[in-house]
Amino acid sequence: MSLTTLRLKAEPATPESITPYGTLITPGEDGTPFGPADAPLELGRGTPRLYIMRLNRKPLLVRGITRHSRVTQCLAATGGKDWFICLAAPRDPDAPETPDPARIACFRIGGGVALALKRGTWHAGPYFEAESADFLNLELSDTNETDHHTVRLDQEFGTVIEIIP
Repeated sequence: MSLTTLRLKAEPATPESITPYGTLITPGEDGTPFGPADAPLELGRGTPRLYIMRLNRKPLLVRGITRHSRVTQCLAATGGKDWFICLAAPRDPDAPETPDPARIACFRIGGGVALALKRGTWHAGPYFEAESADFLNLELSDTNETDHHTVRLDQEFGTVIEIIP
């Protein structure tokens, strides 16, 4: 099968552009009450896990995309550098589905913000340009074992996404 490469420019993430996929969490004053700028987290289907994952740089090529149906997942770069992620909104987080490659969007996430993905949001990343980067990751303790649904875009659709910074 020959592969088609979709070249997608990473658009700057804003609270509005991220809304179909989740919440972009920006700094706010301490003591601010919960509101629309905060992420409604769904962590009740297991034991929450917060950890720092160290990732090595990989090419800015998306061959597969993943979702977690039981949990909202939160990511933030610890080093303050920008990073990239490709996202597709779920139609129904509780139903089996395959994302449409034409509906995948790529974003540049600023180093001073966090990203909370809605339950079931398809995601590929984090990607970055440094040799390695550390990310805070909030999910469930068994997300990677029991709630890790991946679709190989290259095998299923003959498509690879190249992220253009």
